[in-house]
Amino acid sequence: MKLRALLSEIASNWVQAKTEPFSSHPIAKLLRKDLTSCLKAELDLDERFLMKASAGAGNWADVAWLSILDSKITTSTQSGVYPVYLFRSDGSGVYLSLGFGTTELKSKYGTTLAKQKAKEMRDRIRTSNQQLMQWDQTVELRSNTTLGQSYEWASAGAKFYPTDQMPDNDALISDIKELLELYAGINTRNEPVEPTVFVERQCLSKPFLLLAGISGTGKTRFVRKQVEATGSLNETYCLTSVRPDWHEPSDLLGYVSRLSKDGQAEYITTDVLQFIAKAWRGIFDSGLSVQVHSNEQRGERLVVTGGSQTQQKVRSYWLCLDEMNLAPVEQYFADYLSVLETRSWSWDNDQFTYSSDPLLKPLALGLADENGDTDEVYDRKLRSSLGFDDDKYDELWQLFCQYGLGIPFNLIVAGTVNMDETTHGFSRKVIDRALSIDFGEFFPNDIDEFFEAKKQPLTLGYPIYSQAKLDLFSQVEADSTAEKTKEFFLSVNAVLKGTAFELAYRAFNELCLSVISFSPKDEDELAAVFDDFLMCKILPRVEGDEDKLTTEDGGALLEKLVEVLSNQSTLKAIWDGERADLLRQNIEDKDTPIKVSCRSKIKLEYMQSKLQSGFTSFWP
Repeated sequence: MKLRALLSEIASNWVQAKTEPFSSHPIAKLLRKDLTSCLKAELDLDERFLMKASAGAGNWADVAWLSILDSKITTSTQSGVYPVYLFRSDGSGVYLSLGFGTTELKSKYGTTLAKQKAKEMRDRIRTSNQQLMQWDQTVELRSNTTLGQSYEWASAGAKFYPTDQMPDNDALISDIKELLELYAGINTRNEPVEPTVFVERQCLSKPFLLLAGISGTGKTRFVRKQVEATGSLNETYCLTSVRPDWHEPSDLLGYVSRLSKDGQAEYITTDVLQFIAKAWRGIFDSGLSVQVHSNEQRGERLVVTGGSQTQQKVRSYWLCLDEMNLAPVEQYFADYLSVLETRSWSWDNDQFTYSSDPLLKPLALGLADENGDTDEVYDRKLRSSLGFDDDKYDELWQLFCQYGLGIPFNLIVAGTVNMDETTHGFSRKVIDRALSIDFGEFFPNDIDEFFEAKKQPLTLGYPIYSQAKLDLFSQVEADSTAEKTKEFFLSVNAVLKGTAFELAYRAFNELCLSVISFSPKDEDELAAVFDDFLMCKILPRVEGDEDKLTTEDGGALLEKLVEVLSNQSTLKAIWDGERADLLRQNIEDKDTPIKVSCRSKIKLEYMQSKLQSGFTSFWP
């Protein structure tokens, strides 16, 4: 069949097809196979062009489409620009459009900003090519779905072919060839650099995550997707594979060597240290100020200062430590774990100050030569290795040499974790400083959504608070006085009192920060915050045999926890039911929350069952 016949056949039978079973339907086959083969034969495209078509995934889509992707521009219909055939929902015709991927736009900017971004792209492309100005600006697909409607505002130009007045085959081929020529022009022109746009993100309460789960569940992929939502894999992502022989902080952060060929001392940097330096450059390049502050309690220290609008534009830098516990974490990660607790955020209206103790001390950054002066060769090599050799970083580098290199506030560390006989367990020092996420519980693998996802993780961001204060609860509608948060903490700690798992100020501060960060609007969302806090901060600490898991009065600790939590004033409402998922959202209908079962109840049942064999722990 020729192109005209195929387009007419699919369009005229589309409405009827959607009322019939999807599996092996001939109309879906015409779209995916016959139409694709026809276009490949007519257009004689080279290997870099990909064709993708969809009539749905398991169920009928409201709007069918076939796209032609230049792999130099994009390999996914979720992003980039590409020619696409769009079949009207009511079967009345077909559009040939120069469209944009809407999924990434909506994920990155939210629907409102995505539409604005699409308009900017459309105007830029159309004004730079007068030939495209002859094509229509509007697309009307008459769709009743959010996804189908999104194709309408994501187009730089289109032509409509009515089903009952389909142009002849030569005209159709001429149009698609013309659009491909315009498409090639877009690829060769230098597009302006995209301005920094604030992406809505859910702030974490801690910038250190342990992603625990069996191999192959997508833990590393999760981190990459977080990076793609707000930044660039080349710029704001670093994947480091942990080696089993790591035991010292120098394995992660580097060391001074005097074994160079010229006999000069030099600092041997690592990809982790270079990435930390890159995160600092991201802060500095955003326009925030790095300066010295002094007070009587702490003396002089290096701080970052600025306004919230500028801070919101600073992207998160994700450091992924793959197979983190192949080596003992509390050994090679000791410096980071200690300095992590020195982070300090202070807000005065919309102005902030941030500081931390140095990860790399001034002595390591500024080595003295035999005369007691700065070793210029050492300084030059280290500065260049860390990416500060541009003149604009002169003052910043001098500050680092004088006060040390701390943890940048935009750095998020995510360690992927497998718990088996080849890996090391975690000490309480590590667990207490991290957010432990049972990946299979928080981000379950759903095979039904393998080909076309319906849910996605929220975009996560770095924390902007370090110390909870009562006035911060004023924005928490569900607990503006912090009384419910305090009651929950005390009820849990009453069970843990006198055991090795008893909680203290740090745990309460982090519970408060979780409530402040998620800012629950109602009792259900507050209960969800408490449930996730149990999963991330309390239950990972609990492990041992029956003797160890005994309360102060001699009772079974896990049983007592279940009893207390199931009757706790806030948590009892979701204990036997469902609660809002705070870390995932529906792709098409983001305003409708995903519902999940109470996670801590399921985990406690698992741990109780595991204890019957003589020992239990949180880890899968």
